[in-house]
Amino acid sequence: MARATGAVILTLALTGCTAAATASQKKTIVVGVKSDQPGLGLLEGGSHKGFEVDVGTYIARRLGATRVTFQTVTSEDRERQLGAGRVDLVLASYSITAERATKVTFGGPYYVAHQDIMIRRNEQGIRSVRDLRGRRMCEASGSVSTQRVTRGLGITPRLVPSPSYSDCFKKLLAGQVDAVSTGDLVLAGFAARAQDRVRITNTPFTDERYGVGLRKGDVEGCERVNKAITQMYQDGTASRLLRKWFGPAGLQLTESVPEFEGCS
Repeated sequence: MARATGAVILTLALTGCTAAATASQKKTIVVGVKSDQPGLGLLEGGSHKGFEVDVGTYIARRLGATRVTFQTVTSEDRERQLGAGRVDLVLASYSITAERATKVTFGGPYYVAHQDIMIRRNEQGIRSVRDLRGRRMCEASGSVSTQRVTRGLGITPRLVPSPSYSDCFKKLLAGQVDAVSTGDLVLAGFAARAQDRVRITNTPFTDERYGVGLRKGDVEGCERVNKAITQMYQDGTASRLLRKWFGPAGLQLTESVPEFEGCS
């Protein structure tokens, strides 16, 4: 009898752990977003605003949340915040990579951005990624965009370390770097605030599949996130939000459902 009782307790405990780890079973969902990326996730006046904030809200509501709150995350601490349970979902220009997929479960992608280059408007010597060789390029901490240039393409810019892309943007305006390279949605958000002081070269050279980060092993939550993303594109919400936040930047926006990675 004691063994049977113990087995029941163990089963209940395991069941409780599984439920607690599944974002789709929570009534209050905390979404991790950036606080310093205009257009995607920006903290202004005490509130987070941007495309990823709106998409995170849509997904959380489709999962059944009656309350959605937001927590600032950075490129360096996204995995830690998910693992510690401080956030349930992460939408923070979080490119899906094989290495990151060993630490978190990815839903989506909810958008496939394209890595591009932002330069000062009067810069004439940089027309494509090949022209970054020997030039000062900002390297944002925790981002994989720099590796796509250096390891992926074998191009060797002079890297200037920076804690974030907002700091990279400031360095670009101040003339401390010659270029910033990352996903075009990130660049477009900053460019929209620069009053014609910068421009995007519009020479994309890779894809960045922005995924929804969940705690590792939350397959149920991942599958429901993918259903929510599909519905978001089918009901026109995705198109409306993309045009709202990035239409003025003149980017070629993709308004069809992205091909999902699969939940595992």
